[in-house]
Amino acid sequence: MDDVKKIIYGVILGFLGVLLVWGSIVYVSACGFSFSCRKAATTVERTPVPTLIPATLPVPDRNVSAASGFNKCQVTAETLIGAWVSSGYSDTATFTFTDNKGQDCQATFKDVQPLFLEGNLWYPGASSCSTCHNSDVANASANMDLSSYQGMLMGALRNPPTAKGQDIFGGGNWLQSKLHDMLFVQKLMPLGRPPSVPPEGPTIFAGTPVQGAAGGTPVAAAPTPSAGGEQVARPSNPGGPGNAVNLTG
Repeated sequence: MDDVKKIIYGVILGFLGVLLVWGSIVYVSACGFSFSCRKAATTVERTPVPTLIPATLPVPDRNVSAASGFNKCQVTAETLIGAWVSSGYSDTATFTFTDNKGQDCQATFKDVQPLFLEGNLWYPGASSCSTCHNSDVANASANMDLSSYQGMLMGALRNPPTAKGQDIFGGGNWLQSKLHDMLFVQKLMPLGRPPSVPPEGPTIFAGTPVQGAAGGTPVAAAPTPSAGGEQVARPSNPGGPGNAVNLTG
């Protein structure tokens, strides 16, 4: 019986001794021979991310000026195309129109042409007009070419392709033209046009405001020096003085 007790006590004491030795080894390896455990303190030798040089950016200019290069008018497709056709639909001459804000603007055919050449313009996913109406007149829809100015002048229903077809500009009468009828009366084009497209077509940025257009403040002419060196008032309207300067009394 005594031998059994000795064995049990020996196992317990041995187990406790093993725990003590294992705990001592762990502590010494982590903290060293010190109760302050300074060995476990974190030492920063390098940063994991390189130090970045502070970025410096120019102060943004929140004042929109003419130097920004954007000086376009906002106008609907119907107004822009209509003004161009009514002015004689030239490929070089400048024509005028009134934009959505009521200001006088000017543009050329280059401002109108994107309405026929660019996709996704009339509505999201829309093909350009020139996709179906292109230089392959024999196979083009309505035998019409809208991909170039010369092609537009040749008109529609060209048979043979080298012949001149039906005038789509109505001879300059916009409201009576085939182009106006298809785009803004029947609203059949562009192909697949959904009801969500406004009756006047998409609104785009085109042309530039006319210098000195209505709404601005007229600038009076500067006084002109007389022969004696004194300043003489001159009228601000063009044409010089009227007959009033000859009146007496």
